Amino acid sequence: MSDSTIASTGSFYAPHALRGRVDEVEIIDVRTPGEFESIHIPTARNIPLDELRGRLDEVRALVDAGSEVVLSCRTENRARQAQQLLTAAGVPSLPIVEGGIVAWEADGAPVVRGVARWDMERQVRFTAGVLVLVSILVSLVIPEARFVAGFIGAGLVFSAVTNTCTMALGLAKLPYNRPRGG
Repeated sequence: MSDSTIASTGSFYAPHALRGRVDEVEIIDVRTPGEFESIHIPTARNIPLDELRGRLDEVRALVDAGSEVVLSCRTENRARQAQQLLTAAGVPSLPIVEGGIVAWEADGAPVVRGVARWDMERQVRFTAGVLVLVSILVSLVIPEARFVAGFIGAGLVFSAVTNTCTMALGLAKLPYNRPRGG
């Protein structure tokens, strides 16, 4: 990967290579509005992953206008999913900010900070933990409740194997993650 250019082949863009060019590229951050509001790359626009399919024309218009478009998220996972979704919809494979906002910030690159919120991964871990703990406690009275813990465990395994997360999709729709009324 070259620091000065990006081939539209699904490559990565290292934070240090993008840092001085944020005004020249269109950065699409696919995290929830709540996560985006908490911290984001200056000039980035927020198109949440769960809204991306409905906003394909917006992304296509940027690409068709000749803009260099780069995808970003927290660590790369959602940006990869966005990349796959866009490619399947006929948009050329777009590069990803390598390591996401976590690597961007660690590199000392500028960020815009807002209201601090838990990132989606932390929300999923917390929710899964609470559901398992409560189901085990309830199972002391209602033995069948233990199956809820098993269901959550199976969901976490499925999430890891498929690199998707149904719980995150549900949590993304909560008002906490949609602070701008989205």
